Formats: sequence, structure tokens, C-alpha cells
Amino acid sequence: MAEHRRGANLPSIGGFNRTVVLDAVRRSPDGLSRVELASRTGLSAQTVSNVTRFLIEAGMIVESGTVVAGRGKPRTILRLEPGSRYAVGVHVDPAVVTYVLLDLAGTVVASSTTSTPTADDPSEVVRTIGSAVDGLIADAGVDVDGVLGVGIASPGPIDVDAGIVVDPPFLPRWRDVPLRDALAEATGYPVLLEKDVTAAAVGEMFLAGESSARNFAFVYFGTGFGVGLVVDHEPVRGVGSNAGDAGHIMVDQRSLAGTPDGSGTRGEVGAAVAPDRLVRIARERGVALSGGVGDAAGAVSPVSSDGSVDAVNRAWDELAEAIAAGDEAAITLAAEAGTVMGDAAVVIVNLLDIDRVVFGGPFWSRIASAALPAARAAIVGSPLLVPKHAVDVVESDRGTDVAAVGAACLVLDAALSPRASGLLIRR
Repeated sequence: MAEHRRGANLPSIGGFNRTVVLDAVRRSPDGLSRVELASRTGLSAQTVSNVTRFLIEAGMIVESGTVVAGRGKPRTILRLEPGSRYAVGVHVDPAVVTYVLLDLAGTVVASSTTSTPTADDPSEVVRTIGSAVDGLIADAGVDVDGVLGVGIASPGPIDVDAGIVVDPPFLPRWRDVPLRDALAEATGYPVLLEKDVTAAAVGEMFLAGESSARNFAFVYFGTGFGVGLVVDHEPVRGVGSNAGDAGHIMVDQRSLAGTPDGSGTRGEVGAAVAPDRLVRIARERGVALSGGVGDAAGAVSPVSSDGSVDAVNRAWDELAEAIAAGDEAAITLAAEAGTVMGDAAVVIVNLLDIDRVVFGGPFWSRIASAALPAARAAIVGSPLLVPKHAVDVVESDRGTDVAAVGAACLVLDAALSPRASGLLIRR
């Protein structure tokens, strides 16, 4: 059974106790009785009764049937009411902005995408994203008063205190865009800004429920390579909330180096597995991919000239199709990329002594069938692996929208997860 956060019988932190109870109910899909809630949270029966009454009146939990447990009065089961509250997640990617609407249980109820604004005019960026958020909520038929807030996942670096996207790679015109406060003003919702790799890790932790691991690394493979970290059920953000930039980890890239003489066998993992580079290698190995990606020097622009979904993304879809069709060159390339990423993950496993590594991200899911077994073998079979305990290596089931889902989970986590500091979202 998963550990549950403990409450306190102090009326001055009633809001905290509400989140303790709500978090316990959320993590129990089959529901809990008031007696079970008291046992799991450490709250008194009277406090549980008062808190559950408030949550029922707020529509966040409902009474759902009874169970007989020994002698005495049957116990009433309390379950989460998913449709009572919602959260919006926004993932800003160099090619596309993804929007998702999650209910209280973390289920995606609506999603959409827009082309990424160039940010020549920051106000236009805010108008584009704000309009898309409003449209997503309206099209889903959701009561705007039931929306807790908006979470934004952005490539780093970010200035979380100022709510600014500082200078993300592949988005040169997004330098110092004050996204958080401007979007909050435009939509009327509280807005949280988070680095994309951290948002993905938070989403993985929040949606895992009772099966959530205490410690894990989320290897995020998107336009860039990063690692989101969770230690003792808390995301590792760092002093400036920019932790997770793991692309500079040095790895053996012999299989991807393409040099028969063995030169260039070590390099940075981020450069080694960059999607544009893998597309170029795939072509060199005879994988049939459409044209329009890369120049004579093999360089690839991450964003197409018309601002729509980038050319690399289209080629990546074709690479995924080749893998699914059994193209040996495509499968081998994906496995080699998985091996390189697995080698980099060993450094993280050794550093933090963790027992779980989760792979995911916009580009990961399309090569996962070949890359995951290779990454797993590289980690568990590495001669450099220090921990002697088992290391679980899995794929996230959040799909390509993992960062947007994670961004929405940031809002749900801030509103629903109990913390002594009482970090409830407020307008």
C-alpha cells in the first residue's frame, strides 16, 4: 500500500486537512470510507467528518454506495467527482503549442494544437495562447468557474519567479517573454510556469496514484534531451527551477558516430540523439524519408518556414512508420539511440541511487518499440552501474502530449496535494 501524507488536527490549517483527505480519496480509485480516511490520514473521526462534509458540498467528492465490514452500520464509500474541477495544460514546443484539459482525476477530456507564434510580438503570443485556452474550455462545455488554472510547460531556461521564458533553444525570438503574468491577465486564471522536463515528471508522479514511485528519473526526449527528477515524492527543481538539463552528459556514441576508424566515439548525449541528426543518419542508411529536411551540410531547422509543424517532426513520423513496417535500418537506428540514452541515464541512476527510470516525450513514443528494450539493456547491464538493487526501466503511457498533461497536473498537484506550507492555488 502506498504511503499517505499525514494530516493534523489543527483548525488553523483546515485547508491543508482538506487536501490531505482529497489526496487520499484521489489515490484510491475504489473509494474510501470515513473510517479508512481517518486511519490513512491520521486525522480524527470528527475532523474527517467535517472535511468530507465540506468536500461533498463543494462537489469534489461524492458518496457512492456502502460496504459492510463486520458488525455495525455499513460504511459509506467516498469517491472523487472528476467533473467537479478542471485544469489546463499548455506545452510550448519550437514547432507546435499543445493544449489539454484535464479533469480532477487527471483524465484528458479535450485537446488542441496551434502553430507556435514567432514571439516577434509578445502580446500576439499571449493573444494566441489565451484564445486557444478559452476555445478549449468553451468547446469542452466546461464551466469556467470549475477551472483551477493553467499550467505552462516550456523549454528552459525559465525565470520562475518572474514568470518569464528566458532564452529557450530553437526559440530565439522568445527571449524574455513574460508569459505567466500576461496570460493570467488575459485568461483570468492562475498560471504556473514550469520547465518541460519537470512538468513531465510531475505528471508522471501525479497520475500514477497509489503506484507512484518515491524516486525516479523521467528521461525526456523531445526537441532536446533532458531529465526530470523526483526524489522522495517531490520534483527536483533546483535554485532557479531549471534542473534537468542533461544533454551535456558524455556518452559512447560509437554506433551513431558513423566513423569506421572509431573516431568521434564520445560526445554529448543531446547532440548524439538530436532528432534532426537521427533523421539525417536514417537517410544515410537508406530509410525512405520524404525530402525537405536538411541542407547540404546536413543541418536541419527545427521549425519550418511557415511556422507549422516542423519538417523534422514529419520525417520522424515516417521513421516511426518504417519501424512499424519492420525496416531493419530504422529499427537498428532507434535501438542505437535508445542505447545512447540508456548510457546517459546510468549516470543519473548512479548519482541519485534511484530504482526507476521512465522514458517519454514528444519524440520518444514513436521510436519506443525499438528504443526502450535497448535503453533497458544499456541501464541494467551497464558495467558502470553502481546500485545493486533492481532498476525498473519503463515507458510513460502519457504519449506525445506528456509535457502538456504534466503542465495541467502541476495545477492539480498545487491545488490537491497537501503541503505544510499550504500551497493552494488562489486567484
